[in-house]
Amino acid sequence: MERKQGEVDHLERPSPLTDKERVMIQDSWANVYQNCEDVGVAILVRLFVNFPSSKLYFSQFKHIKDTEELEQSSQLRKHAQRVMNAINTLVENIEDSEKMASVLKLVGKAHALRHKVDPVYFKILSGVILEVLAEEFPEVVTPEVGAAWTKLLASVYSGIKTVYEEVGWTQQSTSTG
Repeated sequence: MERKQGEVDHLERPSPLTDKERVMIQDSWANVYQNCEDVGVAILVRLFVNFPSSKLYFSQFKHIKDTEELEQSSQLRKHAQRVMNAINTLVENIEDSEKMASVLKLVGKAHALRHKVDPVYFKILSGVILEVLAEEFPEVVTPEVGAAWTKLLASVYSGIKTVYEEVGWTQQSTSTG
């Protein structure tokens, strides 16, 4: 299927957030972050269940098949906390593009160079985050708020992808099945 020009531009070159969108993201995040451990675990478990190949990057729990066992994994919980803290830092600094870029640079470099994670998983993770937030917080993450989150996560993915390019990432020969 051929892609029409401009069809994926919002993912590759997201438009900047408006002041209203920034406020919506911060307000909704305040509710989400109160339950950050549970939400973070829900996001990672959903990622691993729906995209099993993403587990291959985690030696400490890549062989766990049972969802309940995954949810109880202390390593998964620690990683979920790091993910949620990184998102929190981005949301707290949503008006400071330099601070956001420095966070994305740290995350991007670590995942590209140390963990060798294919950047496509950041795009996949963005979709999972949106799903979980919309399901777990329907009263807060309205369609309008969801659209603002979509823009933010597209910016995050774009920033991470840029860091991967800067460090000379080359496609690894791993299966993304």
